[in-house]
Amino acid sequence: MLAAFTGVLLLAVSAGSVAVPLSVSIRAVLIQFFPFLPVSLETEAGAAAIIQEVRLPRVLLASAVGGALGLAGAVFQGLLRNPLADPYTLGVSSGSSLGAVAVLYFGWQIPLLGGFTLPVVSIICGFLTLAVLLLFVYSVERAVRTETMILAGIIITAFLSAFMSLLIAFSGEELRQIIQWLLGSVSRRGWDYFQLIVPCLLVGVLLLLPQARALNAFAFGEDSASSVGVNVARTRLLLLIGASVLTGGAVAVSGTIGFVGLVIPHMIRLLWGPDHKHLLPLSFIGGAVFLMLADLIARTAASPAEVPVGVITALAGAPVFALLLFYQRRRRWQ
Repeated sequence: MLAAFTGVLLLAVSAGSVAVPLSVSIRAVLIQFFPFLPVSLETEAGAAAIIQEVRLPRVLLASAVGGALGLAGAVFQGLLRNPLADPYTLGVSSGSSLGAVAVLYFGWQIPLLGGFTLPVVSIICGFLTLAVLLLFVYSVERAVRTETMILAGIIITAFLSAFMSLLIAFSGEELRQIIQWLLGSVSRRGWDYFQLIVPCLLVGVLLLLPQARALNAFAFGEDSASSVGVNVARTRLLLLIGASVLTGGAVAVSGTIGFVGLVIPHMIRLLWGPDHKHLLPLSFIGGAVFLMLADLIARTAASPAEVPVGVITALAGAPVFALLLFYQRRRRWQ
């Protein structure tokens, strides 16, 4: 998987409207991350600038968003014990999306943030949505059940989606921007956007990867997990926060990109088994590889025009998920 990640990253930074030789791409990437190496690009300065200033930050952003969605999807499926769960199940993405749509509709510009008003407001709205979700769930019942969380997520998603639809209905010139953002894209984002998602990525990964054994215990039910020493309430809260931080950060910088968090954990589970010790890190890498490939197709398939990457993931993800579902059900009956 790491070899696939490296190969796809180099392919993605090399391919485009201006083809760059692979040897130049490798040297440009090495210089970007290891400037002390004795590597020179004086004769290929133009190609190096294209890679280092345009393509590399975009490709790395796609890998970060894909990895975040893949890891969050694996966690939600394990926590909720629902194979159809994905990073958007609990409504955190709807809160982030509503914050972004509100910024585009009202034209908000916070002085200290400038062009980063949209992603920052989007992340804050995602966190607020998670807080409202937890407050609502814990007010309904102290012994929180999986069904209650899913139903609360459906309620919050429907409520926030109604507000989003209202803003879209009254929008004028902003409509094109809003629709383009909702379709999902990592284009025209530089190093600043990548740096914005990195803290969310670090928090999410540090919270979630150590919980692999607890997620394995959750597979047999919360009572079984409690009987083997898992603090169910604390672990559930950590998992929810970690997965929601990843989801909110991904949606804030790229918009809504579907099927990554739904399909990738299923594929990893089919290839390497259900042990979350392997499933979590491999879902992260698999999601990164998948979205880098999807973004590469999005910017080269109809060149010079560009297709939103969310459209590519849906076109690729829906048939793949259907095949996985068919294969699993058929094998079960056999």
